[in-house]
Amino acid sequence: MNTSAAASAVVELVDVTRHFGIGDRRVRAVDGVSLRIARGEIVALLGPNGAGKTTTLDMLLGLTEPSSGTVQVFGGHPAAAARAGSIAAVLQSGGLLGDLTVGETVRLIASLHGSQALSRVGEVMQRADLARLAKRKVSKCSGGEQQRVKFAIAMVADPDVIVLDEPTAGMDVTARRHFWDVMRADADAGRTIIFATHYLEEAEQFARRTIVMHRGTIVADGPTARLRASLGERTVSATLPDAAPTTVLDVLRAVEGVVEVRIDAGRVGVRASDSDAVARVLLDVGAHDLEIAAPTLETAFTALTED
Repeated sequence: MNTSAAASAVVELVDVTRHFGIGDRRVRAVDGVSLRIARGEIVALLGPNGAGKTTTLDMLLGLTEPSSGTVQVFGGHPAAAARAGSIAAVLQSGGLLGDLTVGETVRLIASLHGSQALSRVGEVMQRADLARLAKRKVSKCSGGEQQRVKFAIAMVADPDVIVLDEPTAGMDVTARRHFWDVMRADADAGRTIIFATHYLEEAEQFARRTIVMHRGTIVADGPTARLRASLGERTVSATLPDAAPTTVLDVLRAVEGVVEVRIDAGRVGVRASDSDAVARVLLDVGAHDLEIAAPTLETAFTALTED
């Protein structure tokens, strides 16, 4: 990686918009997005379909130009950073040449970046867990294996910033875990990771910062743990005894900070800001198998993107 790059913002978007179509059919896919991403960050970009994530990533990679505003990578145009190998991507779109083997594919792309990239092919194949597949035709690879080939291709230039669009789609659990172990180590070494995913558990486990987009705008941006806890409500669940008073649900609803009370097959679930108060009520009536769960990123995501 190029350790001489600026240590502050490696990616910066200022009041960026992108619209498609004309007249009554004009759609604003990205609407006034501004953000700064620093070296070594692992950033998840979340949002429902149509939120503007892919369009934002395309502008970040120089694949499309903003209608207004500025997009910079290392202080210059994203296309210049891509040509220099400073930024690379693993995208859902774009195919691979099925007649080539995995090894031939990685070496071919490496050759476009010069001798230094070619010298990295063996290392990159190992890191992408592709060494044993080197002689396999790409057309014979599974969807998850082809994603790993795309990852290896992106890494041969040793980019400072890597952009991932649904990077683990098709990977099994073991391959997914290995992939994120590699990404976390890269971020610790200074590489900046920006990824869009529908796997909210991936964002929760691996992203240190989460940005949520909805209808082309950023509706939340902050440390993942803080965003997850932003609702301030925990879920308390317990199994009620047969002898529990019929008024227990009314008592729970009367507890300050209770947002929701539901019961299913004798097990009650309560969402509340004061989980201790709820737990006391449940224990007082003899409830058992008590569980208290912190808010998940999925809960926060749903609250932020609901109409």
